[in-house]
Amino acid sequence: MNATTSNRMPVLFMAHGAPMLLDDPLWVQELSRWGSSLPKPKAILMVSAHWETRPAALSSTNPLPLIYDFYGFPTKYYELTYGAPGAPELANRLRRLLRDSRVPFRDDPERGLDHGAYIPLMCMYPSAEVPVLQLSLPSLDPKQLMALGMSLAPLREEGVLVIGSGFLTHNLRTMGHGETPAWAKEFDDWIGDVLQKRDMDSLLDYRRKAPAVSMAHPTHEHFVPVIVAAGASALSSVAPTFPITGFWYSSFTKRSVQYG
Repeated sequence: MNATTSNRMPVLFMAHGAPMLLDDPLWVQELSRWGSSLPKPKAILMVSAHWETRPAALSSTNPLPLIYDFYGFPTKYYELTYGAPGAPELANRLRRLLRDSRVPFRDDPERGLDHGAYIPLMCMYPSAEVPVLQLSLPSLDPKQLMALGMSLAPLREEGVLVIGSGFLTHNLRTMGHGETPAWAKEFDDWIGDVLQKRDMDSLLDYRRKAPAVSMAHPTHEHFVPVIVAAGASALSSVAPTFPITGFWYSSFTKRSVQYG
């Protein structure tokens, strides 16, 4: 998994998992190995499925308590900590980029990191030394999110690791421990092929073109961070790689993407 063929940072999409990810030794190891393979970022910009607000919002640039945005879990998950520094310099740069791209935005100084950000980062960057900033999803519209991602592309040349965090299949009603259902395999194969070919037209039109889309995504917030990631990498012609694949709880694809 060579991170990049130049000095620019890669762009990532990661399947982030619920807090139980931390009890999955294989997945923790896969994320740790992935993080170790990457050049150390100056800062991380996370776009998580768990923060939707319009206009686009920037999280606090000061460390705040984590957001435990999950319910009914054992106590230990509500005691997790991840003390990454805030990223005021990245926030200032991001504001300029969003203004230049005419993307409306606001600051949310009371917003801490949600589990779509800190759960995978605890595995990839456990020392919590890298400053982290979150950017919200301002829309679920693929074209708008592609444009948002493209506005973030200059950050790659400035040592910033842009990460979309979600799931390429996400149907909570189908969680189980049995065989992966055919529809999940079909959707996973389809999106893997679309991303590998950098078929942006099909990606943007996934709601119409993807097989079993209503089963894979009863709601769409977990899928669309991959569109932001694709937009941030749109100027690259290098085919992406898939550092992590497989399924979790039978129907959730762990497929994660690295754009070089």
